[in-house]
Amino acid sequence: MDDKLNISFLKEICVPDDGIQTGPFGSLLHQKDYVPFGTPIITVEHLGENRIIHKDIPCVKVEDKERLARFLLREGDIVLSRVGSVDRRVLVRKQEEGWLFSGRCLRIRPNPEFINSSWLSWFFGLPQFKAYIRRIAFGSTMPSLNTAILNKVPIYYPNRPEQDAAAEILNALDDKIELNRQMNRTLEGMAHAIFKSWFVDFDPVTAKAAGRNPFGMKNATSKLFPDKFVGSEAGDIPQGSVVRPFSFITTIHGGGTPKTNVGEYWDGEIPWFSVVDSPSESDVFVMNTEKKITQKGLDESSSKLLEEGTTIITARGTVGNLALVGQPMAMNQSCYGLKGHNGFGSYFTYYSIKGLVRDLKLRSSGSVFDTIIRSTFDSIKIVVPPLGQAQEYEKWVAPLMEQIKLNLVESSTLNKIRELLLPRLLSGEIRVNQSKRIVEKVS
Repeated sequence: MDDKLNISFLKEICVPDDGIQTGPFGSLLHQKDYVPFGTPIITVEHLGENRIIHKDIPCVKVEDKERLARFLLREGDIVLSRVGSVDRRVLVRKQEEGWLFSGRCLRIRPNPEFINSSWLSWFFGLPQFKAYIRRIAFGSTMPSLNTAILNKVPIYYPNRPEQDAAAEILNALDDKIELNRQMNRTLEGMAHAIFKSWFVDFDPVTAKAAGRNPFGMKNATSKLFPDKFVGSEAGDIPQGSVVRPFSFITTIHGGGTPKTNVGEYWDGEIPWFSVVDSPSESDVFVMNTEKKITQKGLDESSSKLLEEGTTIITARGTVGNLALVGQPMAMNQSCYGLKGHNGFGSYFTYYSIKGLVRDLKLRSSGSVFDTIIRSTFDSIKIVVPPLGQAQEYEKWVAPLMEQIKLNLVESSTLNKIRELLLPRLLSGEIRVNQSKRIVEKVS
């Protein structure tokens, strides 16, 4: 740690009075107060890696927002988890100003006279700080924080110009990672939309049956689709398509776990997938895993090496998570690996499986959707198009999916750079100019 760093308690570098604040407790806000539209209120589930997760966020009415005005967020606030995963935090950005935070969170409002909010949020992301905050939380079964604990947390920080420059570099890396994430959402949405149009809604066939050219489709592709529907056990389907068990388009592979008490089976070079490695829906691919096994661990367990392009589906516990294998890897026994066969490609198979998961959830009808077994893939039937259509789909979406993968590789590299620079920048071990040269060299 640089001996020129300042040291203060967290309370001393926050705004006076309400610099550290707990969210509204149950007596102020109840589940019944939530509405579909209104002012968003974030809770622990929405605390991502320094960014608020904009998904499934409850809202409250205008009158509740006014009643809870002292819990409104401002740009530059930092929100921490108060219970459970107490090392999670997010920085509030401009688009989230005016949102609320729940009683399961704590809000920190840094004083700009002393501290750059972004710099402080990165400080909270240091592995050493996360370990420290977990250690000082109270409660054996459910770790918790409160304002009294946070008030006395020591913060080591450089002078403001150095903070600003360090935050600028870390934010630039983070913004590029976020841009890749947003791009992947768009690309994945396009690939999914084409699949749904062609093989669920049958838009090209509907258009041709009405005497129109399918929208946005070249003549050579249009010729692959018929101009009429025929009856089937699944209802009207395009002529030439057939109803088959899902297993018709895939081969099914099981997983396994090497013995955990045999050290030579673990910490090798082969990625080993479990549910914790599931990518976000928009990232599609799993490129790396938390745990790795050795070749001996693979050889002496029931797990097999999955080929790139295999779709992994989690089948027990957290059921229905999907991951497209981005490099050869093994997986545990709570998953199945599904590889397209009979000529059906990886991307057609992946989106077919995505539809299968949706159908399984609909069939559960409120009961617990808690397991998938091998016979599940025989029991559910799907509409299988002529092979030419499925292969044309692969050609259409391959550039989209490859770009998603490239973005993930780039983001992984940027994340490693950020993790390398983070403690050194914040501690003053290396200076901003050195960091800029490192980033420029990698770029």
